[in-house]
Amino acid sequence: MSTDIQTDNSVHNRTTGNKPAARSPFRETIFALLHDKLALTGLIIIAILLLAAVLAPMIAPQNPYDLTQLDIMDNRLPPGSRSMTGAVYLIGTDDQGRDLFSAILYGLRTSVIVGISSAAIALVIGASIGLISAYAGGRTDSFLMRIVDIQLSFPAILIALIFLAIFGQGIDKIILALVVTQWAYYARTIRGSALVERRRAYVDAARSMALPDRRIVFRHILPNCLPPLTVVATMRVAYAIMLEATLSFLGIGLPVTEPSLGLLISNGFEYLLSGDYWISFFPGLALLLLIIGINLIGDALRDILNPRREG
Repeated sequence: MSTDIQTDNSVHNRTTGNKPAARSPFRETIFALLHDKLALTGLIIIAILLLAAVLAPMIAPQNPYDLTQLDIMDNRLPPGSRSMTGAVYLIGTDDQGRDLFSAILYGLRTSVIVGISSAAIALVIGASIGLISAYAGGRTDSFLMRIVDIQLSFPAILIALIFLAIFGQGIDKIILALVVTQWAYYARTIRGSALVERRRAYVDAARSMALPDRRIVFRHILPNCLPPLTVVATMRVAYAIMLEATLSFLGIGLPVTEPSLGLLISNGFEYLLSGDYWISFFPGLALLLLIIGINLIGDALRDILNPRREG
């Protein structure tokens, strides 16, 4: 009889008393991403492209921007061709005789650095302005939001064009131009979330404890505004990469010494109708895969972090 009671108790402990610890929101989000087929596809694409960009100096057959390694006689060779020295060009060469595969790897590095850096800086600036605007309210909120409205009323590419026309080309200049065009989106997004959080009971409790406003804003309100901000940040990284590629394609983004995927596409644009499609096609394909991967992750995050999501 006592054996049966002990057995029942052990079963009860296993089923009720020893429940697994709840996962943190971050781990829960990662778990959901890994179990979403489209999101997992996006993660794989981004992981492969980022790894290729980071390891470009080690895996690229040549440094496409070292003039001593280039031979103008190898220009516009189709995929699978051999150079004068016997090297194989997997996806051909461009009009300057550069190995297109190597050029894409190096261009990918530039595009990723510009996209992530500009989005991160714009996020910090925009989130800070949005939080201050929502928490302060009154005239401060009205003044800051009117600036945001003015910013959002102009096309982003127009603002970037004017900025680069004034300050010139360069990777630092284009990062600043992209920051100027993007910060308002973060400010508008986080302000909406912060206005809701400001009315929560925990904010009133923090004020009653005479906590500093800075601590209330950045230690209490900000963490609860991160889900929508994360989704917007993911999408804006993709947009920043596309905008940089557009500016470089137009010839006013990065200089020739710091080429990105947009500049590589521009180099082969004039040869599309002459049959040398690969000069623009493969850089364009790399850019397309990068944007698709980021958007797949962003769409999944939007669904996972949606507070109205069932389950």
